[in-house]
Formats: sequence, C-alpha cells, structure tokens
Amino acid sequence: APAPVARVVSGTDYAVDSHWLCRPGRDDICAQPLTAEPQGGGAAQLLRPDPAAPIDCFYVYPTISFDATANSDLVAGAEERRAAQQQLAPFGGTCRTFAPMYRQVTLAAVRSRFTGTPMQPDAAMAYADVKDAWNDYLARDNKGRGVVLIGHSQGARMLAELVAREIEGKPVQRQIVSALLLGMNLAVPKGRDAGGAFKSMPLCRSATQIGCVVAYTSFRADSPPPADSLFGRIGATSIGGTDPAAFTVACTNPAALAGGSGKLLAVLPLGENLLGQAASAGAPTTAAKQPTATRFTARTLPVAECVESGGASYLSVNFPSDLQGELSVNGQVLRTWGLHLVDVNVATGNLVQLLKQQARVHAGSR
Repeated sequence: APAPVARVVSGTDYAVDSHWLCRPGRDDICAQPLTAEPQGGGAAQLLRPDPAAPIDCFYVYPTISFDATANSDLVAGAEERRAAQQQLAPFGGTCRTFAPMYRQVTLAAVRSRFTGTPMQPDAAMAYADVKDAWNDYLARDNKGRGVVLIGHSQGARMLAELVAREIEGKPVQRQIVSALLLGMNLAVPKGRDAGGAFKSMPLCRSATQIGCVVAYTSFRADSPPPADSLFGRIGATSIGGTDPAAFTVACTNPAALAGGSGKLLAVLPLGENLLGQAASAGAPTTAAKQPTATRFTARTLPVAECVESGGASYLSVNFPSDLQGELSVNGQVLRTWGLHLVDVNVATGNLVQLLKQQARVHAGSR
C-alpha cells in the first residue's frame, strides 16, 4: 500500500495588514470606544482604548466563521469583527490589542459532524496560522513587553497548544503576564493547579500572581451541565487529560481566584450575541450587519462560584433571565453548551481589573 500523504500547511504572511483583525495604531474594530449602560439607569461606562497601555493582549477568536468551507479564509467578515468587538475590545484600556485572522475550523464543519457527510477540516493549518501570527508579533511588536493571551473556545484551544509547544520552558515564558483560556475543557490533575495541559504554568489563585492561567466554562446556576454536556466534563475533547478519574476541568473564578463565591462584573452585549442572534428580548437578528453599533450592558451578577458536582467542574453564574447567553437553534436552547456564547462577557470587568493588577506586578518583576 502507498504511504499516506502528509498534509502540507502553507504559511500565512502576517506582515500583510489585512491578516489582522486588530493591531495598535489602526482605525479597526478594537479602536472604537464602547459604551456599557448600567442596569437600572445611571451614567454609562465608556470603555476607551489606551494606545499607551503598559502590556499587550494577543487574542484568538472562537469558532465563529460563517464560511461554507471546512476551514475559513483570511478575509475578515462581520462575524470575526463581532467576536473581537465583544470579547477583546473591552480590554483595550488595559492592553494594546493584537488579533490575527486564522484559517479556523468553521461553524459549517462543526455542524457537519452531526450529519451523514462530515467535512474534513484541517486543524493543523489553523494552529500553524496562530503560531505564525505569534512569531510575527514577537518579531515586530513585542520588544520585551508583557503579554496576556486571550482565547475563547477554538481560540483557547489554539493558545493552549501554543503555550505547550512554543512558550513553556522557553525564555518568552517570562513575558507572559497571564493566559485567559475560556470556554474549553482545560484538564488539570484533581487537587492540583498545574499539570495536565501544561507542565509548569499553574492556575491563577491571586491577583498578584503572574504567569498563570484563568480557565473556566460557565453555566447558569439553575441549569448545570447535563450528563451529555460539551463543556465542564473531562472527555475526548478535553486538553491535557481524558480520564475523568484522574483529571478535572479547570475552573478559576474571576470573582474569587482563591476559591469561594464572588460578584461578577459582566459586560454583556444587548443587541446581538456572538453569532449575530438576538441577545435580549426584542433585539433584531442582524448576522450580516457590520458590528459597529453593538450595545452593551454593565451588570453585577451577584453570586458566582466554581462548582464540582456530578462529574462536572464549571463556573456557576446567576445570569439575568432577560438575556440569552446560551446557544439557541430553531428557538430551542441547547443546555449542553451552557453560557458558552458569553463565557468572556460574564466576567469582563473582573478580568480587566485582574490584568491591571497583574500588569503592575509584572512591571515590578523586570
């Protein structure tokens, strides 16, 4: 029999400006100030980017591409811009924002898994793009600055692989302020904060700790992960360990890193969610619209805590009943996904505060 043919991954040139969703010094989606309206009225919060921010954020967006192919192209659509606006732009006052396009596994490829004719996406190509973008950022832009890795869902998986292959144990690890790897099953050995996905990078347990990881998957407090949940359970899709007897899904509560419960400071989209669907009652569905006028609400979610129950480990959130955080298909809420669409948004305020404190500690450690 002939030998199998290896797939060839062609490189992407990240010196090409259009291969970036966000970069400092441009009038892109991350450069636009955002307004978050507090619940019950009052003065709105203005989230304004700071071009002189002391650290950088390197962001990889989740599975979001509407392209019909198994892997996306490198042309930014409304959906990629929406993801950057909802998940990355609110951090712009704390860090300079870098967000590469990459040839990700598309929504069409994910849906095809549940049909009789699954597509054959190339995950290696997606990762190769992220790695190339990271190396381009280090060569052209980093100049020894501290950097936060921010990823959600597929983007978090890409960054977890990047940490394991390209960062841990290498000089650049000293420049990692923290890694926010949200909305995916990051495995850690039971009772430990390190091991599993990473050899040495631990979970963050205080705001003065740097070089650490914040990771969680979120669910409503009154709708915990079902037995067939896609998130919060160790299994075939978890990163760093697949044995539920030995590993658990990492959960670090941004409102109480050391443990226990706390208040989440959420910055939630009002008009359209991550997929361009209605995020609240009466909001229009505008998936094709350029996301330049997305409204946000600033909410304090009173009780959030990491819960281990029924073989699941997850961030339990008292989420507002008037907002839709779950994925909905044909009007049916998919409880197996939890609050996946707002994993980042439920704790944006807490995460911004954390990065500000970590940036000060990182500056003092140089």
